[in-house]
Amino acid sequence: MLQDAAGYGCPVVLFSGGEPMMRGDIMQLIAYATSLGLRTVLSTNGTLIDKQAAQQLASAGVGYVGVSLDGLESVHDKFRGRSGAFQSALRAIRLCRQAGVKTGVRFTLCRRNVQEIDSIFKLLRDEDIPRACFYHLVYSGRGESLSSEDLSHDQTRLAVDRIIDNTAELFADGMKKEILTVDNHADGPHLYMRMLREGNPRAEEAGRMLRMAGGNSSGRGIGCVSWDGTVHPDQFWRQENLGNIRHKPFSAIWSDESNETLRRLRNSAEWIKGRCLTCRFLDMCGGNSRSRALSATGDAWQSDPACYLSDEEIKEDKP
Repeated sequence: MLQDAAGYGCPVVLFSGGEPMMRGDIMQLIAYATSLGLRTVLSTNGTLIDKQAAQQLASAGVGYVGVSLDGLESVHDKFRGRSGAFQSALRAIRLCRQAGVKTGVRFTLCRRNVQEIDSIFKLLRDEDIPRACFYHLVYSGRGESLSSEDLSHDQTRLAVDRIIDNTAELFADGMKKEILTVDNHADGPHLYMRMLREGNPRAEEAGRMLRMAGGNSSGRGIGCVSWDGTVHPDQFWRQENLGNIRHKPFSAIWSDESNETLRRLRNSAEWIKGRCLTCRFLDMCGGNSRSRALSATGDAWQSDPACYLSDEEIKEDKP
């Protein structure tokens, strides 16, 4: 996966194919993208990264390698259906770091591994891994059947608080790592309200930054270019075809004001439905995931069912 932080005013995600098969020219693609001034990011399960591959990634100028883990050894191997999968992933992390490549962990929260949060943080400490991204489950497209694996709202809230607690403990111990939660923009308001309750002096600053970021940016600040050149609003909303870069430049596709989906995404407050209409945090979360709403309700503009904020929290002006 190559992620462009500069081109056309938005990140562009390019999918080169899934593992364990990988394009033979992936290193050339990374080097070429880097030469254009694009920041490249590789998302991988790590099984194909040996010492030579790690050194090639460094030489190609990859900006970051995110290695997927579903938990520690027994849990990860069970998820992946192969003994030794965890050790392969851990080896990839170590080899990339030894080669001077910024490397981190990608962890998707679900019912079967939510108990692994503390263990992942222990791994960050033990291996001195600088970054971890905790992904919320997005059940869309081929993943629609995974909705039953998603956490309940209460479980999600507890999981996010556990991530916040672990992160605070890291910083208290002088370990300044990058910890992100991804794909549920209710996390921003939740963190903001918690900071207010705890009297954190940076709470208002955090609120301003969250509003400046605007939450979900599908079709605005992020787009997806699939393996065949098809452009989508994001990597999960594959049902929506915005055009194809083999027939039309990305810049022309992205700036097409006649495209109804792009126009709605860039003015989402006018189209959003349900609880989002009266939510005081709409400018902070951007309405959350349209692809998840589409999968759950059949309507991309309904409220995201993964929002775990209560009616009281989103309607009343209080921490």
